[in-house]
Amino acid sequence: MDKKNGKPELIGVIDIGSSKVACLIARPEVDGSLTVLGTGYQASFGIRAGSVANMDAAESAIGAAVQAAEQASGSTLRSVYVNLGGGQPNSATVEVKVATGGAAIEAPTLRRVAQQCKAALAEIAGTPLHVIPTSYTLDGSRGIKDPRGMVGSELTVQLNAVTVNGAALRNLISCVQRCHLDVSRVVLSVLASGRACLTPDEADLGATVIDMGGGTTSIGVFSEGELVFADSIPMGGIHVTNDIARGLTTPTAHAERMKILFGHAMTTTTDKHELIDVPQVGEDDVAMIAQVRRSLLTGIIQPRLEEIFEMVRARLEHSGFDKVGGRRVVLTGGASQMQGTRELAQLILDKQVRLGKPIALPGLPESQLTPAFSTAIGLLFYATSPNTEFRVIAAGEGQKGLFNRIGEWFRENV
Repeated sequence: MDKKNGKPELIGVIDIGSSKVACLIARPEVDGSLTVLGTGYQASFGIRAGSVANMDAAESAIGAAVQAAEQASGSTLRSVYVNLGGGQPNSATVEVKVATGGAAIEAPTLRRVAQQCKAALAEIAGTPLHVIPTSYTLDGSRGIKDPRGMVGSELTVQLNAVTVNGAALRNLISCVQRCHLDVSRVVLSVLASGRACLTPDEADLGATVIDMGGGTTSIGVFSEGELVFADSIPMGGIHVTNDIARGLTTPTAHAERMKILFGHAMTTTTDKHELIDVPQVGEDDVAMIAQVRRSLLTGIIQPRLEEIFEMVRARLEHSGFDKVGGRRVVLTGGASQMQGTRELAQLILDKQVRLGKPIALPGLPESQLTPAFSTAIGLLFYATSPNTEFRVIAAGEGQKGLFNRIGEWFRENV
């Protein structure tokens, strides 16, 4: 709530990707819903594999997207939620046990859980970004959602600790702050995308989200409503575009255009007969435009996508969370929109795959109700939904110590 005028404070989010930067500004309504007041997006510069590679270029792209959203909404942002698509995310399962002495579980017990969690996280490499309680067990009884007020002798809490490269996180925060914005929270991209695309049943029963961005493909396994595993592959739609540019010796801009207009993830019966115009690198003469069969374009695209999905399958199998996600896969992100991608993923992963589009919000243009905007819309849901995770690092506090807010969830909820 804005203390100056008593009105609900606006929520700003920025999806910082390798191919685009998108900013959304929304107003929370009395009934808990959201109304989008303004949007802005800009081609991304200075971002590689989901991380900042050129501070000045990234700052310029972020600033342009924010300015467009502010002009559309007639408002000025002070703070934003942002995503982290790169940073080499890693999931570690942490288990904390606390003796309760048969007393009811109240604030003191939960604070002891927080202290033990802090000690356990100190042993994990990387900077904690999310620490999510995935299950509570009281005296052997599993499936407990909230142990407060319950009586038992021993409380066991299992957590998913998602860590990232600390330098990548600090660079992202610094870049946003250079645009004169405070960072309310940094959220892993696949966690935000899951909030936007998964149905409640999918999140509860088990599903895997594969967010195919420009520079990275993020993996998130959800079960019992929580993110239980996260990983990322430094490969995405930009790599497909570069393969086309090299394979057909055409400028990158034309390669991207051909990918969007004619790209297909799997060979079709008509590919051998359809011809595509391919402008050549360094040639301005129209007479020098080559013509190739569409099957050649597909022959370049398919191996790269197969490599991505095979890497996803290997990461899931190696993690041990392949079965936890069940047989349901939700494919989202801008690079997932190419024809045949869903069918190829289904073939390689041997799971049921659907294309995940974000939930529609009032005021959001229909053109943005696509998988490419899943992360941005998911950030809005994250900002306004009840949050069960431990807050282990406050945005911008990287130099002050990582664990000074680990008990925040308990203080807010006890």
